[in-house]
Amino acid sequence: MQTRKLGQHLEVSALGLGCMGMSFFYGTTPDPAEMTKLLRTAVEHGVTFFDTAEVYGPFTNEELVGQALAPVRDQVVIATKFGLAHGEHGPTPTSGLDSRPEQIRRVTEASLQRLRTDRIDLLYQHRVDPDVPIEDVAGTVKELIAEGKVKHFGLSEAGATTISRAHAVQPVTALQSEYSLWTRDLEAEIIPTLAKLGIGLVPFSPLGKGYLTGTIDSRTSLADNDLRRMLPRFTVEARLANQTLIDVLRQIADDKEATPAQIALAWVLAQQPWFVPIPGTTKPHRLRENLGAVDVELTPHDLQSIEAAANHVHGERVPEQLKSLLGR
Repeated sequence: MQTRKLGQHLEVSALGLGCMGMSFFYGTTPDPAEMTKLLRTAVEHGVTFFDTAEVYGPFTNEELVGQALAPVRDQVVIATKFGLAHGEHGPTPTSGLDSRPEQIRRVTEASLQRLRTDRIDLLYQHRVDPDVPIEDVAGTVKELIAEGKVKHFGLSEAGATTISRAHAVQPVTALQSEYSLWTRDLEAEIIPTLAKLGIGLVPFSPLGKGYLTGTIDSRTSLADNDLRRMLPRFTVEARLANQTLIDVLRQIADDKEATPAQIALAWVLAQQPWFVPIPGTTKPHRLRENLGAVDVELTPHDLQSIEAAANHVHGERVPEQLKSLLGR
């Protein structure tokens, strides 16, 4: 597996593994024993970068990742997150924000326990909290780094100004935000800011929550508890309208004896050497497929064809009521 560097000092596999779907979001929760095998298979294939968060489950994903990776803890980089408020049953993606310093410390201590580790390699603020100055957030993480409980500081879905302010207090190693062929709003201002400051980008949902794999079309039925049902891009109409992009990916994939998913990931990898996408999966064959993207080379003509098809994406990224949680 090739490696890439996030920020100045954090070296990770060129593709990481997003672990959210192993406990949360996509309908029926997979068997934890099978997910443990999958996580260990990823390590065997050279993956060293694993992404989780307390909200995934909630809590169960960190426990899964911690238990599965405990035997190889010193070989891997584990990233987790703080910043979502707690309700009666734990945090949820829509439960509001809480990045008060005392909350950051409480979450960090709890995450360390669930992850069965003495340090968190990369600790992200999950979403920007408008009620807490980012300087206070960065300062608290700086203290945790000094105490040895955290190694690197990250932000998620933050805007350019917030990134710069945080970086002035504690160097930011990585920004995790949604980025893919059909989510490219980072390119105008945020990616240039990251380049200027030497901060890595960790794109989540680089396969468009599964759509860019070519395995989902307008006829695909999503489970009642699959949270993609609330996303505008997963309406039947949007899926039908966006099929043109999938057709282009499939044509290029056929020419290279690859898959649409591999082409979509190869496109992300080709954008900058400091981009480290974290596609998620619950299936061993999809894991192997995704990792194969590292070896796919796209020509200038391939990139031009993909760009042309990606210029007309239909459907909003998130529903209107969730836009306030994007932090930018």
